[in-house]
Amino acid sequence: MENQFFVDSEFLSEKALEKKHKIESDPQSRTNHMEYMEGMEVIESDVCKNVMEQMNSYDYTKYTARDVRKALDSETCSIEDFKALLSPSAEPFLEEMAQRARLETSKHFGNTVYLFTPLYIANYCENYCVYCGFNCYNHIKRMKLSMEQIEKEMQVIADSGMEEILILTGESRAQSDVKYIGEACKIARKYFRMIGLEIYPVNTDEYRYLHRCGADYVTVFQETYDAEKYETLHLMGHKRVWPYRFDAQERALMGGMRGVAFSALLGLSDFRKDALASALHVYYLQRKYPYAEMSLSCPRLRPIINNDKINPLDVHEKQLCQVICAYRIFLPYVGITVSSRESAEFRNGIVKIAATKISAGVSTGIGDHESKYSGKETEEAQGDEQFEIDDNRSLDKMYQDISDEGLQPVLNDYLYV
Repeated sequence: MENQFFVDSEFLSEKALEKKHKIESDPQSRTNHMEYMEGMEVIESDVCKNVMEQMNSYDYTKYTARDVRKALDSETCSIEDFKALLSPSAEPFLEEMAQRARLETSKHFGNTVYLFTPLYIANYCENYCVYCGFNCYNHIKRMKLSMEQIEKEMQVIADSGMEEILILTGESRAQSDVKYIGEACKIARKYFRMIGLEIYPVNTDEYRYLHRCGADYVTVFQETYDAEKYETLHLMGHKRVWPYRFDAQERALMGGMRGVAFSALLGLSDFRKDALASALHVYYLQRKYPYAEMSLSCPRLRPIINNDKINPLDVHEKQLCQVICAYRIFLPYVGITVSSRESAEFRNGIVKIAATKISAGVSTGIGDHESKYSGKETEEAQGDEQFEIDDNRSLDKMYQDISDEGLQPVLNDYLYV
């Protein structure tokens, strides 16, 4: 039976095409993005209120060079200092910010850089997010790996020497339910020392189940903390519910996960406000869950399949570097990940300053690690990728390049007893 969620306009039924056009053209036809859907857990937390009050009142144009100077001269970085470091007035201080960030990174992380690789096990999605290659109306090759295929992919990755894996799916409970993801975690535990998840947000009891299956940490992209902009970008599906997504990391910690990761997709909205909100999301949760490991990812919007209009034109490398350095100065103990969306040159530079974790041997497609790692085409079908990557280096190449920079690449630093 044809699944109405996973075809584009050319193949949609007349009824489905009518629905697509209606939600695009008529905002009144969409569900309220601030109201929870049936089955979504509501938790009592003041974190969202604190973050949004700070973000909504943030006027970065009011900060001056004197404010930036004060922030850089302070031994500890307050929220006000952080706001100054994110402001346009801080751009002439970028070299000094980088020096301060490098000092903080060295103090708390030494010269280590952690390596991991993502594994997409399915790309089915029930959301209509206008900027994403997996969105339910985008006509791409859809694929869901079987457990045998998952194990085969994991064997290939593990044979390369990788010890940490990030398991990803499209956001479809129907195609990639929690049990399916849990079984993938159980297989991963046979091959890897650290297992992360980047899946659709779930309830506390489901995070607890996935932790029992072997997952160590959870990554959730809020995409943008601007709730009004969020509504215009997420037109249909569970992802449309902004507050449920916001509380995902806290539910994961309540479910026993050891760590959580946060991110805004810089370029969807005002990147300075999104960067502020991302860091404050970490800041306030750190104070509620001081034992948890927390990290920030720093992706910019990248081109996606079947959409040549989306590019990260409004967030340039210098601005990204400013955000990352400000993150490090404000949150010296937090891990910072820079993805393969960025160039090898940029990633080589930023790991010497502030980033502590990068991906290697990356594919954002489904079921293609065997061909990617062996260099030979396989007969099995492959699913299309979520977005374009820039840095295609293998684990061996990445390891060597990091070593050549005088840094110590680390594959894992956990011992299980």
